[in-house]
Amino acid sequence: MRLRHIEIFEAIRRTGSLTEAAAALHISQPAASKLLAHAETQLGFKLFERVKGRLVATREAEILTPEVARLNQDLNSVRRLAASLRDSPNGHLRVGCAPALGLGLLPGVIRASRDAQPGITFDIHTHHSAELVQGLMARELDLAITFDTNDYAGLTRAPLGHTELVHLSRRPATDDDAPTRLSDLSGDTLIVLDARDASGSMLQMALDAQGLAPPVAIQVQTHYVACALAEAGCGEAIVDAYTARAMLRPGMVSRRLEPPLRVPISLLTRSHEALSALHRDFIERLRTACTAAP
Repeated sequence: MRLRHIEIFEAIRRTGSLTEAAAALHISQPAASKLLAHAETQLGFKLFERVKGRLVATREAEILTPEVARLNQDLNSVRRLAASLRDSPNGHLRVGCAPALGLGLLPGVIRASRDAQPGITFDIHTHHSAELVQGLMARELDLAITFDTNDYAGLTRAPLGHTELVHLSRRPATDDDAPTRLSDLSGDTLIVLDARDASGSMLQMALDAQGLAPPVAIQVQTHYVACALAEAGCGEAIVDAYTARAMLRPGMVSRRLEPPLRVPISLLTRSHEALSALHRDFIERLRTACTAAP
């Protein structure tokens, strides 16, 4: 199938009408009919059948639909990127990050970048580590910021800094500077990150090292959900300091842990691919922000 065949296929599938599909593609109805006929001739089977005045996908078309939808999505991504490159002479960055870092670290860095270079534009993608790695390998991202410390073939990992895990609760503050000892958590009902998350894994190893097994009420995938649950009175959360600061509300207290649990922050880029001045400037701002506020 050619690109125009994919476009007419998707348009008819969405609208159920050749006339509406033609309007969506800004072509005439005869041109749309010709495109559909050419696609079906090339494929060797019918894509649509008319049922009660509407065009309905055939069984063969239904089988093709997931792959065609994926190709159409990729085509739209190429169009958006091309438009960004055309409309952003000062540069465009596609940045992926862990959800917690997108909430607490990235906004300030992007603001500083745009203050220094107002024409720069961004696509921001928040994913967990596996999706970030996949996005880099598929060249859908220029760089990724993650808590992941694993190494991957074809990617280069560089340290940016670290954050700390903190104890977030609704308890009245008696001494805001006093850290929470891990042993003090033994009587609490906790909200924790999944152990597959770098922060969740680090907390679990620290608890195991001290022989502690506090009851866990809720296990979550993201730091900000843990914060929201703590605010709602569902328990006390252990989250990264960036997210805790961003989500801190009146009546909530954030305390450092004793002993401190530092979570490394890493940058992932494609190996053997030169970084532009734009990339290097953004990375330096990331590194400065990580160093300034763990």
